[in-house]
Amino acid sequence: MSFSTESRLTRTAAGTSTSTRTTTVTRYDRTHRGPVRGAVFGVRRAARNTGRAARAVVGWVRETVTAAGMLVAVACVLGITAGLLFGWVEAWAVAAIALVLLVACVPFILGAHDYRIDLALDRDRVVAGAEIGATLDVRNNGTRLSLPGIVDVPVGEGLVEAHVPLLRPGAHHREQLTIAAHRRGVIDVGPMTITRGDPIGILRREMRWPDVQRIHVHPVTVRLPSTSAGLIRDLEGTPSTTLVDADLSFHAVREYVVGDSQRHVHWKSTAKTGKLMVRQYEESRHARIAIILDLDTESYESDDEFENTVSAAASLALQGVRDGRDVLFSVSNEIPEQSRAEVLSIRTLPTVTPKALLDATSTIDAADRVMRLEAVAALTAQSYPDLSIGFLLTGSRMPLERLRHAAVKLPAAVEAVAVRSELGEQPTMRTARELAVMTLGALGDLPQMLARGALR
Repeated sequence: MSFSTESRLTRTAAGTSTSTRTTTVTRYDRTHRGPVRGAVFGVRRAARNTGRAARAVVGWVRETVTAAGMLVAVACVLGITAGLLFGWVEAWAVAAIALVLLVACVPFILGAHDYRIDLALDRDRVVAGAEIGATLDVRNNGTRLSLPGIVDVPVGEGLVEAHVPLLRPGAHHREQLTIAAHRRGVIDVGPMTITRGDPIGILRREMRWPDVQRIHVHPVTVRLPSTSAGLIRDLEGTPSTTLVDADLSFHAVREYVVGDSQRHVHWKSTAKTGKLMVRQYEESRHARIAIILDLDTESYESDDEFENTVSAAASLALQGVRDGRDVLFSVSNEIPEQSRAEVLSIRTLPTVTPKALLDATSTIDAADRVMRLEAVAALTAQSYPDLSIGFLLTGSRMPLERLRHAAVKLPAAVEAVAVRSELGEQPTMRTARELAVMTLGALGDLPQMLARGALR
């Protein structure tokens, strides 16, 4: 053990010259341990090293020896033990056979191989029910012969296996894969692993590639009539009853108040009355569409009913985006169990482009710990007060009384439309004082119901 100290002495003359002298003093000290203390220290260090080595061995065994290999190793140990204790010839035979199998399988995993694996997807965005083609290319970049192996490609919760044959140096193997996207969602492809092992399946060796590719499976949508995307009662530019200081539709003149712009001064009225008068306008209404989707699992009879509701919501929002309207797509965030009654949180999906909208709808899932539709509608109206039309989309288990309560949460000037999915039912339309209720038996019924113009 050693330490050093430094001391600096500085002397300044009356003039401008300065001299500095640095002195360094170093002292050495040695720590003396007694025999007991030294032994304890040595034992602790040996125990740490042994623990590290044991963990490394256990990790290697878990990664290299398969379940069949463990069975063979146990048979070898038990055979040797029984042979030594009881002198059984059969036990020695079992131990010998197991040992020969283990030794014979070791060469298959020795040595490192230089692989290059590429997985090229045909596309990374598909509609639910489609298939994605993929090309797997495995190349041996090493200078030695590589033994056959298996490439495992995790696809979502499933696994795709590709068998790689014996590859010479510089050779490659190409295989076509098919990934099925039956349902809406996000599929992660990877990370891939290549496994080399013996023909019996006793020992194995894996190499992992951490790259993960993501596939967005969009919901099925239908094309809607462009004039019905917002259920237009308030066409773009149509004046409303709200009075504003600046717009396109002239309403009247009024007396000037502090803060009014001088650009809107009506000079003829000012000359007649002798008071400063300004113009007043009617606000031009714009179709600002709100898509409010219910994520509560209690509102739906089945998963297919929920998927049908998501498809209807995506169709309405997508047509609104294509028509250049302001679209707000809001759903409930999942609420933690401990603060379910206290936290109110909504999530708005991006609606800038159709691609961003459909990617976001791929991530929507029904859950138990979410806000009720009434709370989502109320929070949406508070956060975005300039809405003109609100779609409330839910399942067949949602009572009509609750739908009316959700519609009441929206401002009085907002046209409320409820869309209830009831698979297999006849499409119907019911109009109440607070809202209009559409029963959607299938996604294909939505364009026809909107084309009728029943809600104009």
